[in-house]
Amino acid sequence: MNTSAVEKLIRNIKKTGTPIVVGLDPMLSYVPAFIQKKAFEEFGETLEGAGEAIWEFNKGIIDSTADLIPAVKPQIAMYEQFGLPGLAAYKKTVDYCKSKGLVVIGDIKRGDIGSTSAAYAAGHLGTVQVGTHMFAPFDEDFATVNPYLGSDGVVPFLDVCREHGKGIFVLVKTSNPSSGEFQDRVTDGRPVYEWVGEKVAEWGSTLMGDSYSSVGAVVGATYPEMGKILRDIMPNAFILVPGYGAQGGKGKDLVHFFNKDGLGAVVNSSRGIIAAWKQEKYGACGETGYAEASRLAVQDMAADIGEALGNL
Repeated sequence: MNTSAVEKLIRNIKKTGTPIVVGLDPMLSYVPAFIQKKAFEEFGETLEGAGEAIWEFNKGIIDSTADLIPAVKPQIAMYEQFGLPGLAAYKKTVDYCKSKGLVVIGDIKRGDIGSTSAAYAAGHLGTVQVGTHMFAPFDEDFATVNPYLGSDGVVPFLDVCREHGKGIFVLVKTSNPSSGEFQDRVTDGRPVYEWVGEKVAEWGSTLMGDSYSSVGAVVGATYPEMGKILRDIMPNAFILVPGYGAQGGKGKDLVHFFNKDGLGAVVNSSRGIIAAWKQEKYGACGETGYAEASRLAVQDMAADIGEALGNL
């Protein structure tokens, strides 16, 4: 059987020595004017032009950072907003990242029931049959999954993961300020996010690798104390940690998300890396050096996290 997604992720983390995930969430406002100009000259100020601009922008960042990081996380909404050309750019980005040996976490936050959830899982992590041929439409390594509909929405993803060696990250405690409106509600004496964490551990027990499961969890860096509790509830789950940098999370907030082996978590930064060229700190790179700015931002983030994890 092919190496599972979680084993690929662990291998890449050990190779690069860092748990950083670069969030490839391009907005046109992040794309330097010279890239937009070139794309618009070829395709006009159209959705096709926008798709070309974000693809070229992504390619520069990937080329500049691929040797430093284990994984990327493209957020599909940033591509869907440009319609079919945006989705084409998403697919090109996924394929290019995989050609560089990166693990791709498709941030799609899907979750439905029955055949609908099965179709999402097949489209992103599995295969579909067309006549006598089989195709892997998007072919990410992991996908993010919304568990609000319960096991009906998650089990179809587990089935596809089992068949194709893929993985999922289930939303447990998200980094946004209003997440507590539902996730922190207490039921039967415990907050909802703890109950979801227990289900993640249960689902994950059916998809174990050597030491970690292919069923992970999303827990925001903005809630480190909750992260500590959830780490204990889900000892074999990788935790995908958004909220570093632009949303306020720091390296010191991340310690509790990791296990004593230094594994068990990956930390995402999106605009803090891909729009680093707009920050005063990296201003010397200029527009044309946007990719170099992203590399410097990754290196600074790696140093910050490495220092924090040195006490594990």
